[in-house]
Formats: sequence, C-alpha cells, structure tokens
Amino acid sequence: MSRNDSLLPLGWRTHFQVQVDETEDFEAARIAAVHRNRVDAVGTEGTQSLDLGGRSREMGLTVGDWVLLDSSAGDIVRRLDPFGVFQRRAAGTTGDIQRIAANVDTLFVVTSANRDFNVARLERYLAVAHDAGAYPIIVITKADTVDTVDEFLKVARSVSPGIVVEALDARDAEQVSVLRDWCSSGQTVALVGSSGVGKSTLINTLTGADQQTSATREDDQRGRHTTTQRSMHALPDGGWLIDTPGMRELQLVDVGDSLNDVFADIANLAERCRFQDCEHNAEPGCKVQEAIDNGRLDVDRLRRYRKLQAENRRNSESMAERRSRDKHLGKLYKVVQSETRHRKEGK
Repeated sequence: MSRNDSLLPLGWRTHFQVQVDETEDFEAARIAAVHRNRVDAVGTEGTQSLDLGGRSREMGLTVGDWVLLDSSAGDIVRRLDPFGVFQRRAAGTTGDIQRIAANVDTLFVVTSANRDFNVARLERYLAVAHDAGAYPIIVITKADTVDTVDEFLKVARSVSPGIVVEALDARDAEQVSVLRDWCSSGQTVALVGSSGVGKSTLINTLTGADQQTSATREDDQRGRHTTTQRSMHALPDGGWLIDTPGMRELQLVDVGDSLNDVFADIANLAERCRFQDCEHNAEPGCKVQEAIDNGRLDVDRLRRYRKLQAENRRNSESMAERRSRDKHLGKLYKVVQSETRHRKEGK
C-alpha cells in the first residue's frame, strides 16, 4: 500500500505509514463509529459498515483506530498501533481494560465558572490526556454567568505549568473560534468533563449542529441507545470530533509517568529527597515536606497526588495480583479471627 495523501484529512500520518508494508494490498480506513456487532469505517472511498466477529472483535476496536481492510472480502485485516489511547477499567469483576478512544490529538478538558470547577478533577483529566498522547486544553465555559473569570483562570493555570486555558461562552461562535486552531484538517479532538458543564453546547457550536439534535444526543449518552454512543464526526474546519460518553468520567489506569508530568513540581522535589524510598511524611532530608513547611508547596496538592497514585495502582493491578492480594488478606483475616476467639475463650 503506497502512501495516499487523500488519507491525510482523516488523520493519517507517518506513525501509521511506517507500520504498513508497501507490498500489502489493503485499504486503510479509520473507525468512525462502534456499534454492538459492527463498526463504521471511513476511508478514501467513503464510509462502509463492517461486521464485528471473530478476529476483528478480538482487536478491541474503538473510535479513532486506524485499520487495514480487505475490501474484496469486507474484512478487517489488522489494527494499526495507535500513537495514544484513552482507556479505563471495564465495569464488573473481570478487570479488563476498555479502550475508549484512540489517536486523539487534542483533549478539551471542559469545566465551568461555577461550583463544578474542581482542581482535583482537572489534575485527573490532565494525567489522562498526557497518558493518551493528547494535548490538553482547559476550557472554562459559562464565562458569561460571572462578573470576572480572573480567579478561575489563575487557578486553572496553576494546575500545570504552561497549560493553555480558555474561558468562554460555549453558545457564542465567535468566542468558541479560539479553539478552531486545534480543529483543522487532519486533527482529532475530544472532550471530557462532568455533566452540566456545557459539553453538548460546545460540541453543538463547534460542529454547527442543530441544538435539538445535540440535546437528544446528550440524552442518549446517558445510556438509552448504547449502539450509537461512540462516534467520530467531521468538523467544519476539516478536523474530527470524537464524541463518546466513555470520555465523560475516566478513572486512572496504567498511566505510567503521566502523573509525574502533571505533578512535576512534586516529582522534581522527590528526586532530591535523601532517601529514594521517601514517603514524604517525617523522613529526614525530605524535600517535599521542606517545600510544604516553607509554603512553596500546598499540602492539599500532595494529598491529591497520593490519591491519584493509589487509584492508578489499584486500577492497574492485574487480576492475578488482585486474587493473590485478596487471598493473602483473607488468610490474615482468618488468623485475626482465630486469635480473637482464642483470647475470648481463655478469659
């Protein structure tokens, strides 16, 4: 398969081209929607619907993935490795990792200028964005509802050095235009944020969709039509918008060093601690505690960092590790019960 420039507007790039042998006579396409038993794939010949079964189902395809197709047979041959993927631990007891969206260039982290504004949530979303290879931008909506957004901007910019923050009225196309540089041809954006912050309104303004359609889709995202929830839509500026309810709330799982990217101030201090295994409590030579004592580091920021680290460890734990841990705790519990019973019987 030779390089086809007509794929560039869909997000094709060298990262994918180098994974394809020039002798492979297959068509490249991008997954635009995932349904229960089929996927929609868009390529140079338009959009086609493909059945999910056997090998293609085992690929764990998600919106934004690039695949190679055998058009003559209507089969998906293989999935190309993404440059990044949003993922979460699936519901239930299996502990499987669910892929939510792949190959996203920019993540709009949406919050609002009201009680929804939450630093801990912003830190979480930035860690998720870094892990998925997406460039995060904090978007503060409902700027028209407050006298000034200065304090919101100040706090949001303090979350991570150099972070881009925009405050706007999501209904105003002119104000939303500040985001269009990230929505140009070949670029893929996604949104994340809690309910009620104006994600649907922002999507509506970016896409130029009818408000009623947007409102209906938001209602669908709450679970009534699960087969149409995960989809990718063309933007007027040539880019693509991934719209999936799985992006609304993301727990950390296997984020690697991304937490250290967000909390670089703490990570850098920790490297200078006297002991490599310093827990930053009362150990001598702890640079983290020294920074807290000197007022250079907020103790609440350290607490949030630890909380996210614990969540990531818990969610990244394999089923084998979890069963081993639970088995050990079960034995320990029985020992304690036995000792307690013997003490009572001895009285």
